[in-house]
Amino acid sequence: MNDKRRFGPPKFVIALCGVAAVFGFGAIVMLLWNAILPDVLHVSAITYWQALGILVLSKILFGGFGGGRKKCGGPSRGFRERFRNMTDEEKEKLKEAWRNRCGR
Repeated sequence: MNDKRRFGPPKFVIALCGVAAVFGFGAIVMLLWNAILPDVLHVSAITYWQALGILVLSKILFGGFGGGRKKCGGPSRGFRERFRNMTDEEKEKLKEAWRNRCGR
């Protein structure tokens, strides 16, 4: 008997929600742009597809897409205290795991 249970929604549901979120953000950008900027900055209203283009452009310019970057920041709060209380063997294991995870 297969006891492996899968928790959480299927991958296609997650992908579908991601696509819906992108299109929803596009609608929000269009509505906010058309509600605020024409009166404030005297620019023309934009279409839905232009709003999606602005959203993608701003993601490229300001957010990037995070392709392949590993997030290996510094130690968190309380980490140094826990590190001091570890045995030498635990410290070496942690250092090796950190090297493997962060590529250093």
